[in-house]
Amino acid sequence: MKAIVDCNSFYCSCEKVFQPSLHNQPVVVLSNNDGCIISRSDEAKQLGVGMAGPYFLARPLIEKHNVAVFSSNYNLYGDMSWRVMDVLKQTVGAENVEVYSVDEAFLHLEQYTTGQLQTLSEYLRDTVEQWTSIRVSIGVGPTKTLAKIANRMAKQDKQRSQCILLFDTDEKIREALKITRVREIWGVGSRYADKLEQRGIRTAWDLQNLSEEWARKNLGGVVGVRLIKELRGEPAIEMKDALETKKMIATTRMFGCTVTELKDLKEAVATYAARAAEKLRRQNGAAAMISTFLVSQEKIDGPRFRHGPTTSACTTLLQPTALTNELIKPAVRMAEQLFVPGKKYKKAGVILSGIVPDSSIQSNLFEPTQSIGRFLMEQIDNINFSMRGDVVKFAASGTKRDWKMRQAFHSPRYTTRWDELCKVR
Repeated sequence: MKAIVDCNSFYCSCEKVFQPSLHNQPVVVLSNNDGCIISRSDEAKQLGVGMAGPYFLARPLIEKHNVAVFSSNYNLYGDMSWRVMDVLKQTVGAENVEVYSVDEAFLHLEQYTTGQLQTLSEYLRDTVEQWTSIRVSIGVGPTKTLAKIANRMAKQDKQRSQCILLFDTDEKIREALKITRVREIWGVGSRYADKLEQRGIRTAWDLQNLSEEWARKNLGGVVGVRLIKELRGEPAIEMKDALETKKMIATTRMFGCTVTELKDLKEAVATYAARAAEKLRRQNGAAAMISTFLVSQEKIDGPRFRHGPTTSACTTLLQPTALTNELIKPAVRMAEQLFVPGKKYKKAGVILSGIVPDSSIQSNLFEPTQSIGRFLMEQIDNINFSMRGDVVKFAASGTKRDWKMRQAFHSPRYTTRWDELCKVR
C-alpha cells in the first residue's frame, strides 16, 4: 500500500505555529512581491477568499474580516518541512519516504498489513502534530494515484474523516472513483480534462474503464497507460531512487521596485546566478551554457504599466562548471551588454543549460583551483543551508539590495535566526 501525507494549508500552518493568537483565525500567505494569494487557512476559505487571485482584489474582503496576512517566509517553511519529513522518516524508515514537495511525501507501506494501516495513520497524524504543531491529512491506497484521491477526499471533510481516509477495499475505491471528476485526478491537466469531458469521460471511474491502447493514443502515451493502471490499483509510478536531474535550471524574480541603475541590475543578476549555481550543485551537475534575460516595463496610459519586451543573451562556457564565481562573471557581463540607459526594468533571470554530471568534467592539471573552488562552494552551501538563507554571498550580489522583492508582511525566521527566536512572555 501507498500513502501520501499532506500538510494542511502548510504555509499558513507554519505561521500559526509561532503565533498562537492566530489559532482558529483566518490567515493568508502571499506570493513573491506580495502579488497573489498562495495559501489560505480553512477559516479564510470559508470567508470566500480565493486562491491564486491578486492580493489587491481580495484586500477589501481581507480587511473587512481582519484576516492575518503574511509575505512568503521560505526560510521558515523550508525548515518546518524538513522537521515534518524527519518525523515520517523516523517512523517508517527513510528508505520508505519519498518527498514529493515541500508539504507532501509519499510513504511506501508494503511492510504493514491492511489491519495496521489505520493505527499507523493515526499515529503519524498525531505524532507530526505533537512534534511540529503542523496538522496533516493522510490518504492510503494501493497506488500513488489512489492515495492522492483518498487524501483529497479526507481534506474535503476533515471533521468526518479526522484527516485520514483508507482505500482498503474494492468497494471504497469504486465509490470514490465514481464521484471523482477527471480534472481532480493527480496528473490530469486542464487541457486533457477538457478533452476527456468532451468525449463523455467525466469521472475517474469512466477513465479507468478505458483500454490501455486508447490511453496510449489519446492520453499522452506511456503516461496515460500508467494513469489507467494506477486507477485500477496496479502500481505504475514507482519511487524515485534519487532527486530528479533537471536539464535546465532557472532563477528569476520580479523586482520589488523598478530598476533603472546598472549597478542594481548587476547585483540582482549576480544573486540569481548564485542561486542557480546552488541548485545545480544540489543535483551534482555542471552547466556548459548560461543565459541572462531582462524584462523592461512599458507605460500604457495614465498610471498603468505592462511588461515590455524581453532581451536575452547566451554564453557557452569554456568548460562545464558549478562554481558560483565562474557563473556570476558571464551572467553579469551579459547584463551589462543588455542594459539600456533610461529603461525601467521589472524582472531579470539567469538560466543554466547544457547540464552534465559534475563527475564527468575532465580535470585540468594547469588549473588546481577547481578542487579548491568545489571545497569552498561546499562550505558556503552548508552554511547557507543551515541558516536557511544566503548568509554567505559574493560581493557582486550586493549588501543593500534596494531592488529585492517586496515583502511587507514578512514574519520572523523563528527557527533559523538567533535574533529572530520566538519570544514567550
